[in-house]
Amino acid sequence: MSKWYKITEVENIPEMGSRKVEIGETEIAIFKTRDGAIFAVNNVCPHKKGKLSEGLVHDKIVTCPLHNWEIDLKTGQALGNDSGCTGVYETRVEDNYLYISI
Repeated sequence: MSKWYKITEVENIPEMGSRKVEIGETEIAIFKTRDGAIFAVNNVCPHKKGKLSEGLVHDKIVTCPLHNWEIDLKTGQALGNDSGCTGVYETRVEDNYLYISI
């Protein structure tokens, strides 16, 4: 059964950037796209375990800083000729606070 965690105010997440949070043993990268959409994924690239929170955000994709793998923020799937997946988490915003379901 999943549990909702209150993370931060939405304005604390930079547009086209990220924040990293730890919930227990889980490290999560939170991204905000140009249109204000918020996504939460495991902070680990499925390729060489690069920290996705250090990658570049474009559209609804993050590029891993190690080997330029592109990860779809909606699904966690590697794009193009690459294969692999990282976990994704449901998010919601209430009263300007971000919540993540784990």
